[in-house]
Amino acid sequence: MVNGKVKAGIIGGAGYTGGELLRLLLNHPNAELVFTHSKSQAGKPVSAVHTDLLGETELSFSDSFAQEVDVLFLCVGHGEAKKFLAENDIPSTIKIIDLSQDFRWNGEAGETQTIDATGGTFTYGLPELQRETIQQAQHIANPGCFATAIQLALLPLASKGLISDEVHVSGITGSTGAGQSLSPSSHYSWRSGNISNYKVLNHQHLNEIRRTLHELQPNQDLPAIHFVPYRGPFTRGILCTSYLPCSLTIDEAQELYSNYYSTHPFVWISDVTPDLKQVVNTNKCILYLEKQGEMLVITSMIDNLLKGASGQAVQNMNLLFGLEETAGLKLKPAGF
Repeated sequence: MVNGKVKAGIIGGAGYTGGELLRLLLNHPNAELVFTHSKSQAGKPVSAVHTDLLGETELSFSDSFAQEVDVLFLCVGHGEAKKFLAENDIPSTIKIIDLSQDFRWNGEAGETQTIDATGGTFTYGLPELQRETIQQAQHIANPGCFATAIQLALLPLASKGLISDEVHVSGITGSTGAGQSLSPSSHYSWRSGNISNYKVLNHQHLNEIRRTLHELQPNQDLPAIHFVPYRGPFTRGILCTSYLPCSLTIDEAQELYSNYYSTHPFVWISDVTPDLKQVVNTNKCILYLEKQGEMLVITSMIDNLLKGASGQAVQNMNLLFGLEETAGLKLKPAGF
């Protein structure tokens, strides 16, 4: 850090998460964006790709990696983060925050929240799960978007060993969740007025969720989690509905959730049914609890590009460098 500012670099700055990270870092009071890298856009002004940044920065995309940074964000495709670290000698003084899934879990039963890998040790970066561990970490594996929304819905229950039966989840995400590369289901003409499910009961983010529940409830059999994700006809945001049998009354559940998140600045419990636009363009997660018979129903919603990706990455940067956790993340919601 120089003059109290974290010097940051981005690998893969031309995509959706890279663009969101650019916007956040350019306006962060305690960060200086040194460079942003892109193989496909090297040499072009950042504002030629992210046109809303015209007048915000004079940076151009680089095809090289500058080592004079304190933190390096990897906004690359899955599998590409491991490849980048294998091909580049990263000084041990640089902290890495990886937004891919490459270091989120190691594929083994009983795995821990840290993974030793090429380039160092990666700690799972969900602050509401292990904020103190993140503050002492070497590198961060940023959680997945659906994984964040679903885990924030279940963490308080798991912390008390209250997930003893199957969990059912349905969730819908905007088109930006599929990344910037074109595919048939990301075209406007397909998305507009349309909806479909995908990766039914087999979404990759289930691996992170199962790992977390296993660690919070180590002496209990891991319950099944049945997750059905949907593609929605909108650009950004995630809304998930999780439900499971629970002996708590609604008042007891409200108290449990309020107490668990009382020191976490981005999670809010709503007294009324929320809507997705309340979290769009924010780093918030909003939770809403209902009791229907024996079933506890938890609605969770986040912006997939912010709390589900780049915003959470900046939150993790703040924790790594001893900054105020909310620095650079007091964003204006888009109500209309």
